[in-house]
Amino acid sequence: MGRTVLIVDDHPSFRASARRMLEAHGYDVVGEAADGGAAVVSAERLRPEIVLLDVRLPDADGLDVARSLLRRTVAVPLVVLTSSHDYADLSGAIETSGVCGFIPKAELTAGALAAMVG
Repeated sequence: MGRTVLIVDDHPSFRASARRMLEAHGYDVVGEAADGGAAVVSAERLRPEIVLLDVRLPDADGLDVARSLLRRTVAVPLVVLTSSHDYADLSGAIETSGVCGFIPKAELTAGALAAMVG
């Protein structure tokens, strides 16, 4: 079995395609969440080894959710997903949030994830 992953994104089609791609490359997607509140509950309940977290969620800023997860759970690699192309603004915010880094949604691959979390 591969590393366990929780996917947090408000778009069901993105979650489904990310799940298929990751599972095809040996990851075990243990859950999905569509908003920040569900992300916190799911991370605490499922204890994934990696959390993929959209930076823009309907109920919260993804980086605020990342900070909350890091305060509440054991240390787990958090990788922010973004569809934004304004990486300069995002880089500064990521440095203060405690996440591993970010991957543009269009560039999410198993290899990119492995390079990010080791």
